[in-house]
Amino acid sequence: MFQSVRADYEMSRDSRFVRKRLGLPGMGGSADYHLRNERDYYDSVEKARDMDRNDSIIGQTIDRAVANIIQDGFTYSPKTGNRDLDDHLYARWMDFANDPDQCDLAGEMCWHDFERLTCRSMFVDGDSIVWVTDGGPLQLIESHQIQTSTKIDDTFCGITLDRFRKREAYWYRSDAINPNNTRKGEDTPISTRNANGQRQVCHIYNPRRAYMTRGVTALAPIMYIAGMFEDVNFAKVVQQQIVSCFAIFRERPAGAPPSPPSTQGYGDRIETGESGISVIDGISPGLEIRGADGEKLHGFSPNVPNAEYFDHVRLLLQIIGVNLGLPLCLVLMDGSETNFSGWRGAVDEARKGFRTLQRGIVKRLSSPTLEMKITQWIESDPVLQAAVRDGFNLYGYDWQTPEWKYINPKDDAEADAAQLRNCLTSPRRLMGARGAEWETIVDETVADNIYAIRTAKKAVAELNAELQDGQPLHWRDVLPLVLPANTNLSLQDPAVIESTNGGGESSEATGEMSATSTLQFKRNRKAIENILTELQAGEISEAKARVLLSSIGLVEKNIDALIADALDGSGRLESMEGQADG
Repeated sequence: MFQSVRADYEMSRDSRFVRKRLGLPGMGGSADYHLRNERDYYDSVEKARDMDRNDSIIGQTIDRAVANIIQDGFTYSPKTGNRDLDDHLYARWMDFANDPDQCDLAGEMCWHDFERLTCRSMFVDGDSIVWVTDGGPLQLIESHQIQTSTKIDDTFCGITLDRFRKREAYWYRSDAINPNNTRKGEDTPISTRNANGQRQVCHIYNPRRAYMTRGVTALAPIMYIAGMFEDVNFAKVVQQQIVSCFAIFRERPAGAPPSPPSTQGYGDRIETGESGISVIDGISPGLEIRGADGEKLHGFSPNVPNAEYFDHVRLLLQIIGVNLGLPLCLVLMDGSETNFSGWRGAVDEARKGFRTLQRGIVKRLSSPTLEMKITQWIESDPVLQAAVRDGFNLYGYDWQTPEWKYINPKDDAEADAAQLRNCLTSPRRLMGARGAEWETIVDETVADNIYAIRTAKKAVAELNAELQDGQPLHWRDVLPLVLPANTNLSLQDPAVIESTNGGGESSEATGEMSATSTLQFKRNRKAIENILTELQAGEISEAKARVLLSSIGLVEKNIDALIADALDGSGRLESMEGQADG
C-alpha cells in the first residue's frame, strides 16, 4: 500500500485511462507553440473553409451564430456633452457607414457588411484584420493573406511582435486577380498604429490565452465529429436508396436448364467473365434478380434510418452546436425538441456568450475604426475643429450592442415591473441584464419626451392662432403620450375647477369629484344634501357630519363652508347645482 501511495495528479501519468497526447511542449509553451508549423496553420484555415462551404450543417449553424451576435448591427451613440455636436458626429458616421464608396476600399461593402464578415471569419478562419487606410476607406484582409514568404525576425504567422508581444506590424500578401494564378504578391508591412499612436489595423479574433498571436478556427475541436456526421448522413442516404429498391428473387432447382430473364433488367448492366459471359445487373428501383442454380435468396428490408440513428444525430448536433455557442433548438431552428421553459433557459445561456463576443467585436473593430475616422474628420471639418478648440471630447461615445426581444414579451415585461415594484432589483441592474444602460434609457426618454412636447406645443399654438374659433386645443390633443399602467387622465372644464375652489387663486385640492362620472357625481351630491339636512335637523352632530363629508372626498375647506352654510340656515347648495350642471 505504501508503494502505491502517490501525491501527484493522475493526469500526469499515461495509462489506458489517460490517452497519450502528442505535440505538447515538455516544459510548457505559449499558445503559438501549437501553430509553429505555419503551413499546417493555413491548411487548417482552408479545411475549415471547406467544411463551411460543403457541409450541410456547419455553414448554416455559423450563420445562426453570426445572425444572433450582429443582428442589425451596432449603434454609435456620441457622448460629447453637446446635443448639436452629437447629432453632427452621428450624421457623419451614418453617412460613412451606409455608403460603400466611402466605407470600402473596393466600393462594395457598407459597415454592417464589415461587422458580419469579420464575425464570420472569427468563427471559420479564426481571425481577419480591417485596415483603416489613410484615405479613409477600410480594407478587409482575410486570414490567409496575413503571412510572409520568408522568415522575418520576431514575426509569427505574418505578425511582428516586440519583446512584450505587442503587435508592431501586420504583413500583407495580396492574392492575384486571376484565381488560376497561384503566385502571391509582395510582402507589405502595415504598421499597427499610425504616427499619433492610434490603432489603424483592427485584428478581430477570439483569444483563448494571453500569449496567442493568431486566432484559431472554432471548428478545430469538432473537425472529426463534423466530418463523421457528414459521412454518417451520406451513408444513411445511400442505404435508404438501396433499401428503397424492390427485387423479385427466383429460386430454381439444381440441374434445371437456364432460362432467359423475363425482362432485360431495370438497372445498368455489365457483361464480364473470362470463361464465358456473365451479366451483372446494377442496383436500381424496379430491379429483378436471378438466383444461381440451387440457391435460395431472401429479401432484406431493414428500417432505415433506425431508431438509434436519431438519438445519435441529435448528440452530434448538440456537440457541434455547443462548440459554436448554440443550443440544439437554435441549431435546428426547431422548438419541438423541448418545451417553452427548456427553450428559454437554453437561449438565455447562449445569449451570455453572444454578449461576450459582442464586446470583443466592439473592442477590436468598432472602437478603433471610429476613433480613426473621427481623427480623419477633424482634419477637414470646421465644426469639429471648433469643438476641439472649445474643449469638447469628440472621442466620448458608447456603442449600443443589439438586444434580443423578450421570448414571452408580456410575461417578461410584467415580471420586470414586479421586480421593480417590490424592490427585488434596481433599474440599472435590470437594464444591465437586458444589455442596456439605465442612465442612457433615462436620458433618451427625457430628451425624446421634451422634443415631443415642445413640438406639439408649437404646433398647437400655431393652429389655435390660425383658427381662433373659441375652442382652443391642448397639446395633448395632438400628442397622446403613453401613460404608465393603471393611470387615468381626466380632463375638466377650468370653470368647474374655479367654482369648486370658491374662486380663490389657490387651493389645497382642485375638483375633488372632477374625475367621477356624472351619475356618481349626482349620487355624491344627494349624499351631501342628506348629511347637511340631518345636521340642520339636529339628527347628527357636526363632528359626525364632518367625518361623513370627508369620506365622500371633500377637502377641509369645502367642508367648513358647507357646514357653516347649513348651520346659519341660509344656504340652498346652489353651488353644488352649478357643479352638477358643469
